[in-house]
Amino acid sequence: MSEPGDAAERARRAREALAVVKADAVARGNFPVRRTPPGASAAAPGAGEGRRDRRDDPQALTSAINGLISDQGWELAAATGALFGHWAQIVGADLAGHTKPESLVDGELTVIADSTAWATQLRLLAGQLVHRLNVELGDGAVRRVKVRGPASAHRKPGEWRVRGGRGPRDTYG
Repeated sequence: MSEPGDAAERARRAREALAVVKADAVARGNFPVRRTPPGASAAAPGAGEGRRDRRDDPQALTSAINGLISDQGWELAAATGALFGHWAQIVGADLAGHTKPESLVDGELTVIADSTAWATQLRLLAGQLVHRLNVELGDGAVRRVKVRGPASAHRKPGEWRVRGGRGPRDTYG
């Protein structure tokens, strides 16, 4: 067992070491933050504040990324990426199974449907979709939804022409 004198000596050394560390922090411009004990009332604003510059302090990753996005002006690009990545959660599984967003430029969202029926359905839901997207991405991010139907085979000009000239009942002219 340790003697009572040993414990007192260790406590004294710990206090001295703490005082040295605090003095070193103050010399570097880092002021200790005073924390109120549980149950005590908080001090007046500004009292017991820590360092003046806290940019070097660790932050939550989410707030650091949000700060970077805001500083660089990437809000719309991030929102567009979120829209494309979470399309199924935003519009629902049925609609997402037959449609996909193609681009978001100047507030106009272009969506491709895999059939004319789904393109028509999406056109009917365009107003609700604009509202829902603005809730998700921020007000005014999407002003209009442009729907494109399925890509059809391109025909060559004149390919569907009757060959052989006029027919037997052609009396015009």
